[in-house]
Amino acid sequence: MKQKSLLIVLILAVGLTACVSRSQTNAVNSNLPETDLAGDAPVLITGSFTYSNEFVLESYYVEHAVMLTDMTSFVLRDLKWELPVDSQVLGYVDVDEDANSATYRLSLPALPEGQMQDVDQDGKKDQGVQVFAVAYSPNLTGDVFSVGDDRTMGWPSYLASVQTDTENNDEVIGGKLIIWAPDDKQQFPSGFGEDGLLFTSDDPVMDVPAGYSVIDLDKDPFGISRNEIEDVELYEPKDVAIKDYSELSYSEAFQTMYDTISVEYAFNGVEGKEPDWQALYDRVMPMVEQAQNDQDPYAFFLALHEFTLGFNDGHVYFDGNDYYWNYLYENVFPGYGFSVKETDDGEAVVVYITADSEAEKAGLQKGAQILTVNGMDVADWISQTKIFFSTSSDHLYRYDQVTDAFRAPEGQQMTIEYRNPDGKTAPLTLTSFYDPYSFINVDSSWASYFSSVMPVEYRMLSDQIGYIKINSNSDDIGLIIRLFGHALKTFTDYGATGLIIDMRVNGGGTNLGLAGFLYDQNIPIGQLEYYSEQTGQFEPEGLLDEVYPNEEQYSFDPIVLLVDQYCASACELEAYGFSQVPGMVVMGENPTAGMEAEVARGEFVLPGNITLTIPTGRFMKPDGTILLEGVGVVPQITIPTTVESLISGEDAVLNAAVDYIYNHQ
Repeated sequence: MKQKSLLIVLILAVGLTACVSRSQTNAVNSNLPETDLAGDAPVLITGSFTYSNEFVLESYYVEHAVMLTDMTSFVLRDLKWELPVDSQVLGYVDVDEDANSATYRLSLPALPEGQMQDVDQDGKKDQGVQVFAVAYSPNLTGDVFSVGDDRTMGWPSYLASVQTDTENNDEVIGGKLIIWAPDDKQQFPSGFGEDGLLFTSDDPVMDVPAGYSVIDLDKDPFGISRNEIEDVELYEPKDVAIKDYSELSYSEAFQTMYDTISVEYAFNGVEGKEPDWQALYDRVMPMVEQAQNDQDPYAFFLALHEFTLGFNDGHVYFDGNDYYWNYLYENVFPGYGFSVKETDDGEAVVVYITADSEAEKAGLQKGAQILTVNGMDVADWISQTKIFFSTSSDHLYRYDQVTDAFRAPEGQQMTIEYRNPDGKTAPLTLTSFYDPYSFINVDSSWASYFSSVMPVEYRMLSDQIGYIKINSNSDDIGLIIRLFGHALKTFTDYGATGLIIDMRVNGGGTNLGLAGFLYDQNIPIGQLEYYSEQTGQFEPEGLLDEVYPNEEQYSFDPIVLLVDQYCASACELEAYGFSQVPGMVVMGENPTAGMEAEVARGEFVLPGNITLTIPTGRFMKPDGTILLEGVGVVPQITIPTTVESLISGEDAVLNAAVDYIYNHQ
């Protein structure tokens, strides 16, 4: 199937198709009919699982299922082995979002259609057995089965009946398998052997009965169970489960997190990205200890906030909690009644004025240029401003400096000298007040946070140009893919020749490989790497992430991709994929955020219900350099940021894209 990153490796790990649910193991309401058949073999698999990463089951996937998944890929150790549709059997999943748990039920077919595997290692050719795992397998696109654009490759490791070792190529190390034997003359491993690996030459073997059996890999020797109704738990891998240190003291929680992340941080060893760990620890730990002594949860949050500022990484961030919002209300939302953006020439231009504010009453106008702040040249004032939250790239750091230079806790004074559009210059002293709208006006990520739009919107700009706006990669991803494909079909039906894809102000989520609709060849993205405890260095994990061609292909010429600094994380992977489509022209005022890493293994829940995310995986290009982090997707055609473009109310970037298409048809 299409690889889905971002940033989100746990989704890639699913192996992947199905739905989810949790089962009552003591008294299962099986609805099985009474028959004269001997009840000496399983006919129904039920089970349960819990999950900590809520976004997978509660945001990304909405059509849940489990699948009886053929494990041929694992037997062959072939990550590119594609799961045949003939072998797929789906089961019902019931998700309890309040409890972060689910139950499932899966009826076994009378005659399964998996591939036969001779796994007795005796050197003789036998008919063998079929080997299955139960795994979460949500529907993404098309029908409910994993086929076509929603195909599955590899074996499952996320919410699966088997447990795998991420440190060793996802080798199966425990859990349960379901096997089916055509007769009682077949054998199956009874243990992992001396090498600790399954389905290798040193495996001890045991006889297995005809029909279905559940193999318990956690017993030694392996257990065989043949109850009519078998309970089989699905496992969330420990590495992607949220690290919950909330019951520890402040000092213990911080120390435990520090010990982990100082070793596993995604950009350790990368110049300009790795923090000065000891200096950062020496600065923050005393703050943590003081918060511990005072039993002050907000002081603990502020210590953690100071810790985050030691990273040049926008993926180091807090989830919303009371202390985070308190920090925003105290430091970020107060302002002086206006907001500023910077032109390419370094002019600080007023782009928004709060109604009835002191600034408006004093005569400050939209389009005015700020000349000095508190007696300092405005450029110097901006350059010395410390931003509120960490970023990954120089261009986004500067943008945030411009925004944050005109924020301050309520009651502080600022004296500016400005020049209105009519050329008149005047000084003005203002007092900061609660002024969130002036902040939201210039921080587009916050504007999108408070908006309510579909993840994909589209329209015809003319009879020749189709326009698609991808607002989010963090929604029902099946819906996103369907809407995008439907937009392309609609444009084609209406005869559009040019296409504009707008990825601006998209905070990310997971890479969906939408470029596969526009190119009939694989598009290499990057190789994901994680720190390995075994080798003490970063090692590749899984296959190279690629965008695969969709079965339905569309063609437009010219095609333009719009980006900005608020296209971040998985949005950047998506944009990068689009940028590799032949003929694609990337346009924008700025590159994307330059914020690319994998975060699923770096979520920490700390005392006070504070969740801090720090990335642990990085994407590498074939030449050994880091993909996108600190750089982003850079426009081929940069649209100038001028006073006119800032205050006109026009979308200068979109207008330039339309002009480009008309001039190149």
